[in-house]
Amino acid sequence: MKQKALERADEETLVRRTARGDRAAFEELYRRTSPWLAVRLRRRCADDQIVAEVMQETYLAIWRAAGSFAGAAAGGSAVGWVWTIAARRLVDAFRRRAHHAEPPAVLADASAPAAEEEALAGTVGDDVGDALRTLAPELRQVLQAMVLDGLTVRETAVLLGLPEGTVKTRARRARVAMREALS
Repeated sequence: MKQKALERADEETLVRRTARGDRAAFEELYRRTSPWLAVRLRRRCADDQIVAEVMQETYLAIWRAAGSFAGAAAGGSAVGWVWTIAARRLVDAFRRRAHHAEPPAVLADASAPAAEEEALAGTVGDDVGDALRTLAPELRQVLQAMVLDGLTVRETAVLLGLPEGTVKTRARRARVAMREALS
């Protein structure tokens, strides 16, 4: 009976119950969020060891910090909160590795299109899709993080390891380039 209630609960409820020490709610949150989180992290990092470390650190942080989740009252979502934690852990992992060796390879171009690009292609018209594909990679990265992933400027800056001002500038340049391409 309790498992069915957990399956019907939204992610915010699962985080709130995790904050109260409910292990079953945490396991349900993990079951729901870990597959897409792993895909997103692998899209940004080709090193499976780093992805595994970041996944572990992310869920440990969620277990420990679930009580600090502000939720919809602060304009956030549980899934966005999970992604923000993971993105920060990924940036931290890159920084740790950079101190000891060369940074891990980031997937620049996979042989198959990324799930994000397939989703984007399926939701936008031909003209918009063509305009997106003509954007410089650094502009497209910012648009993907802010539009597809729904991240804020600050979260995008953390994810991409850029100053917030650079993210704002690239977002503005991307909008201008899209407007020009579509006119």
